Amino acid sequence: MVSCMDTVLITGASRGIGRATALLAADRGWPVAINYRNDARAAAEAAAEVQRRGARATTIRGDVSVEADVVTMFAKAQADLGPLQGVVINAGITAPAMRLADMSGERLQNMFQVNVLGAYLCAREAARALSRSRGGKGGSVVLVSSGAARFGSPGTYVDYAGSKAALDTLAIGLGKELGPEGVRVNSIRPGLVATGIHATTGDPDRAHKLGSATPLGRPGQPEEIAEAIVWLLSDAASYVTASVLDVAGGL
Repeated sequence: MVSCMDTVLITGASRGIGRATALLAADRGWPVAINYRNDARAAAEAAAEVQRRGARATTIRGDVSVEADVVTMFAKAQADLGPLQGVVINAGITAPAMRLADMSGERLQNMFQVNVLGAYLCAREAARALSRSRGGKGGSVVLVSSGAARFGSPGTYVDYAGSKAALDTLAIGLGKELGPEGVRVNSIRPGLVATGIHATTGDPDRAHKLGSATPLGRPGQPEEIAEAIVWLLSDAASYVTASVLDVAGGL
């Protein structure tokens, strides 16, 4: 399981939930490998903050939908920081809000290429790196899904919702598959969280506008989701695997 000496790789860690998770992991003393696709400056800033908090960090550019990038990412994380015991599969995309009938094939292909194939490639490499029968130390994998997987997001992005539902199924199946290898796998479903991802849908204030409808009356913050992710990574969740955890303010 993850201790203060183990390395955590977080995909899409230059912003939002991924960045908040990297900083909280740093507070635990865990070395953090920060993956990003385009924004090198944001990744460098996140790494600098990890180091200010007393933990080691490295940044790794890579597109999770490209197999060669994923393989290189895992190799570099371990070369720079040591053996992995924690992996957070967080990188994903959204797209402008619209009905399925109006979506192009290109949009659909891109959505599933990144959010589903990318997650499966990262999960495969995590299984290879962490499994005890392959020389790993065991550990924990957390897939960042979405409350959209439960609600379907009609009229907004049913493609995104479907892509995230695939992560929940992956967590259940892979958690059972890797349990004998000493690897726990879980999915976390954030609700409406105040991050920049909503701007991609064309409504940057979406989380704040809809968050008032939750029982808690507000959107979540990235740091609140990070707390749940870090708990799933840690020994405190040592008997939790093949599970899906909702962190959605009661929705």
